[in-house]
Amino acid sequence: MHSALVRVQNVFGFFTTVAFCTAIVVALSVTVIPQTPSASLELRNVQVVKGRPNYSSTKKQEYAHVKFDLDADLTSLFNWNTKQVFVWIVATYPSKRPSEPLSQAIIWDAIISSGSQKNPSTPFTLYSYFTTPSKPTVKSRRPSKSKKEAAAEEAPGLVRLKNSKPKYQITDISGQLSATSNATLELGWNVQPWVGALTWTMREDSSWGRWTGMVGGRSKAFDMPSLKVKGVNQEAVKGSGKPEKAAEASPIVK
Repeated sequence: MHSALVRVQNVFGFFTTVAFCTAIVVALSVTVIPQTPSASLELRNVQVVKGRPNYSSTKKQEYAHVKFDLDADLTSLFNWNTKQVFVWIVATYPSKRPSEPLSQAIIWDAIISSGSQKNPSTPFTLYSYFTTPSKPTVKSRRPSKSKKEAAAEEAPGLVRLKNSKPKYQITDISGQLSATSNATLELGWNVQPWVGALTWTMREDSSWGRWTGMVGGRSKAFDMPSLKVKGVNQEAVKGSGKPEKAAEASPIVK
């Protein structure tokens, strides 16, 4: 007759086998769910300033400050196996040397949590749900929202930014960014599931099964402006005490 220790080992081995098989089924089940992300990204303004882009900088250099509009629909990336989605906007521009690859710099990022992350279900929350007395409902004078509008507000993955400021400035290792041409902004994402492999941004012309690449998500090409240099002497600049004015430029369609 088997001892208690052997029985516990058999039960634990059976449990781990079932859990491993269940995790594989959950990870593969999301491949049958269609993913059709779309986004519209537009440049509002770009400024090139010479100074210290952050407190850790030891010398002055040129850096770019970009404002943008973002209208993204990433709701199709969320399913029962999605923990969170990491979203970012990267600025791509040519390097100073033609032989070098394109330079890239992140200007904005965010973490979009799923509904289970925002409102996790635990035994404590279930206990409080049944034990906490319900509050009397108070009628509001505001017009009630439709079911579609309420579901759209609760669905994670909708990003609406208008004339948004960047989180990070664009800096280059050469310290020069003025008069840089053919720069673009592009949206990227990374899906972090509860179980399974990470998935990254798919290009617009690519597809995998029922997953399609992002439609849009890239701005029109633009040129960074040149720094404005005024014809004044050094004493006048020191006496004014005013910081240098940044150069501004509007988007340039290529």
